[in-house]
Amino acid sequence: MANPPVRPSAHGGKGQLRIIGGEWRSRRFAFPDADGLRPTPDRVRETLFNWLMPYLSGARVLDPFTGSGALYLEALSRGAGMALALDTNANAIASLRKHLDTLNCGNGQLLQSDALRYLETQAATPFDLVFLDPPFNKNLLLPACELLEGKGWLAERAWIYTESEAAPSALGLPANWRLHREKKAGKVYYALWERNAA
Repeated sequence: MANPPVRPSAHGGKGQLRIIGGEWRSRRFAFPDADGLRPTPDRVRETLFNWLMPYLSGARVLDPFTGSGALYLEALSRGAGMALALDTNANAIASLRKHLDTLNCGNGQLLQSDALRYLETQAATPFDLVFLDPPFNKNLLLPACELLEGKGWLAERAWIYTESEAAPSALGLPANWRLHREKKAGKVYYALWERNAA
């Protein structure tokens, strides 16, 4: 008996994400497939942005491992003043650039760049909110946190969001970051930290 024909992917080999709230609520966007790409699930994003609601309006946002751009687009949709996204994947950045053009969004910036190199070498400007959702098993989270704190990338009372396989208490993040909220979804821990400048 012949094998059944292979059906093409429903999205042409691309994933899809949906904006949960704000100006672009319910808009859907495709993003390219890539190794290690794990868009933050809708349920987690909803929880995170409920936590962030009092702090997001006008905020300067940095997303150094943007991937699909789910957190980046959500922040812009909900009133961030400006947002900068970095990723090494040229297709991911090109896809996000198209989305910003479609949305006629002028306060989103995109760079194809290695996050750690960028944080190490570029002149720092302080951000109010940083999303840290790097690929797992590549030892990126802690070095990124140390560069953010040590190189002047964080506003005095910045908020930092992390996703990790290890529990937040085991991450060894900068001592002046206070764990504000944490939850677990499947095998992934997600947490929001508040920076104290003292």
